[in-house]
Amino acid sequence: MSANALYPLKLRPALHTKIWGGRRLNTLMGKPLPGSELYGESWELHDTATVANGPMRGVHVGDLARTFGAELLGSGNNPEDGFPLLAKLIDASEWLSIQAHPNDEQAQELEGDPRGKSEAWVVLHAEAGAQLVIGLRRGTSREEMAEAIRCNRLEELLVYVEVKAGDALFIPANTIHALGPGLLIYEIQQASDVTYRLYDWGRLGLDGQPRELHIDKGVQVANLDSLPRVVQPEGDLLVDCAYFRTWRHVLSGRGLAIETQGRFQSLTCIAGKCVVEVAAHEAIELSLGETGLIPACFDIFRIRGAGTILRSSQR
Repeated sequence: MSANALYPLKLRPALHTKIWGGRRLNTLMGKPLPGSELYGESWELHDTATVANGPMRGVHVGDLARTFGAELLGSGNNPEDGFPLLAKLIDASEWLSIQAHPNDEQAQELEGDPRGKSEAWVVLHAEAGAQLVIGLRRGTSREEMAEAIRCNRLEELLVYVEVKAGDALFIPANTIHALGPGLLIYEIQQASDVTYRLYDWGRLGLDGQPRELHIDKGVQVANLDSLPRVVQPEGDLLVDCAYFRTWRHVLSGRGLAIETQGRFQSLTCIAGKCVVEVAAHEAIELSLGETGLIPACFDIFRIRGAGTILRSSQR
């Protein structure tokens, strides 16, 4: 199949139930949720997301990556490793587990995976007093950390910070972190699911059993020297790291022309609605909670309408 077959893609996410989830993906982001189960994550851009428009409707994004390679992903990516970034919407009604992720080198050494996991959060909704965990108290040793986990008292060492809507936080690999209750966030990350769970608040999983902890590996990779910083970005650029960038575009009826620079563009509508246009192709409309993907082979595209878009691409 030739690259000429590509066009602006509207995506259908993969939804995930979670013990700590809720229903705000529906009530705040407009997503239809099956049944009455608790949904914690909507994987907007991922190998398991599917195309919702045009001739490739129903095809998984991972299959498109293998079919089109650099025309979809841009240069420097191995299509066999899957889509390099994962964009999520996350609804936390309870504390998520305390966890840390390996960096690229550690993921390859410890798991045989091609990439580690650095991520960033953009807070879309926060109830009063909502908090994050961003690390452990300064001066904590690995031995003290491991002992606290085994004695079920890691909570005593955690560093908490309150957040509000509009806050952004870059979480490098190795950071000890967790989302707290009352938060709805947009997450952009390296596409890796390698998670070392350090502490789970003593609860049981959906199967009624305690969820597995990964103490040895988690303690090994944990960053005990520095804490990430929560910011309220003033301009469009919210996050800029070695793996990805994320912008927030408030359209207010104005049109915006964006050059892709040979990188795919993930577009998630977090307010209102907009139209995304690429010359000689049918436009796609993105409403609240919907995500589109502009393949890397297109040089430029336009967004117009009255809404707010979170745009992410590789660095």
